[in-house]
Amino acid sequence: MIGIWSEFSQTYLLYFFVFTTVAFSIPIFFFPLAWARLMRWSIPEDTDLVLYFGRCLGSFALVIAYFIYQAAATGFGELLIFQILISFSAIMVGLHIYGALKHIQPITETLEIGLWALLFFLSLAFYPGA
Repeated sequence: MIGIWSEFSQTYLLYFFVFTTVAFSIPIFFFPLAWARLMRWSIPEDTDLVLYFGRCLGSFALVIAYFIYQAAATGFGELLIFQILISFSAIMVGLHIYGALKHIQPITETLEIGLWALLFFLSLAFYPGA
């Protein structure tokens, strides 16, 4: 399964870039509280720390998005980006399963287990040069 669609790896990265940037990176960076409410998280009264961590996460996500776009457009760093995506999505599956088992997250986050598992397997399938 690894790399069965490797000839389309850069196209996959482009779609990954657009989806994750629009659905996660930009909203978390610019509107962390609105994004959290949309995802059904309860918001504490003192939001300074939530805003800070949300914007930090959004900043990091935008930087990663830039490198994903660069790899999609030029092929530069493509293998490293895929290794990051595979590792990150595997960790996100585990993190969301943990949150579901401990009942410490809203249902929207539990449903994300499927999304991160899908991205894990798609990233393996589009892995370049396999």
